[in-house]
Amino acid sequence: MSTTVKANNIEINYRLDGPEDGPAVMLSNSLMSNYTMWDDQMEALTRTCRVLRYDQRGHGSTETTPGPYTIELLAEDASALIDALGIGPVHFVGLSMGGFTAQMLAVLHPEQVLSLCLCDTACEMGPESLWNERIEIARSHGIEALIPATLERWFTPPFHRNHGGRLARVRDMILGTGVDGYIGCAEAIRDMSICGNLPEISVPTMVLVGRDDPACPVAAAELLHNGINGSELVVIEESAHLPNIEQTDRFNEALMTFLNKHLYLASR
Repeated sequence: MSTTVKANNIEINYRLDGPEDGPAVMLSNSLMSNYTMWDDQMEALTRTCRVLRYDQRGHGSTETTPGPYTIELLAEDASALIDALGIGPVHFVGLSMGGFTAQMLAVLHPEQVLSLCLCDTACEMGPESLWNERIEIARSHGIEALIPATLERWFTPPFHRNHGGRLARVRDMILGTGVDGYIGCAEAIRDMSICGNLPEISVPTMVLVGRDDPACPVAAAELLHNGINGSELVVIEESAHLPNIEQTDRFNEALMTFLNKHLYLASR
């Protein structure tokens, strides 16, 4: 069951699963999703870990506030949630927008982060015109108008052909995003520039990316990998932007291999 807590002056929706004495792993969702995007990771993670999932500002059942938002604001939301629940420090896993949040959290609050898994993400997301166009579509025609192009970016053609039921569930998840929340976060993504901060990230980091991701391509992952000292790079074959859903077994194996190397850091 999910619940809410007041953190950083908003009501944040979250869920905790797994053994109470397990090392803390925190999962952060992408744009136009909610914490259920991580459902396929829960069986693997909760065998040993205390798993915190939450909906980012303006998404799922977390409060939507007036924009514009910034990546720094989203990172402060995550930081405040960690403090409110007394669960830190955490192993932080973020995908796409969740990965932007992860990078900034590690820069602003390094004491709260034990390791990072940056999935299908980047340190800049231009061009500005692309985001302005998407924002205008959402404002004029609603979130539903963004769905066809979003699903095309998120999954490869074979997944579209073979997994209609799973695509329908993802479509429903996207439709749960309000226009104001989408626009606030899209503006934050449009305006972010984290590349210059990468040398400040000092915790163990894995950069993971789907081979066929058109939104945050392998080149963007390589930029993160080269900018974060000591990081490792994992490319998931036959996957686009959401390898945690499209190639669950491969994603989970990479995630758990990385986490198992660093979970000892969570002993308190």
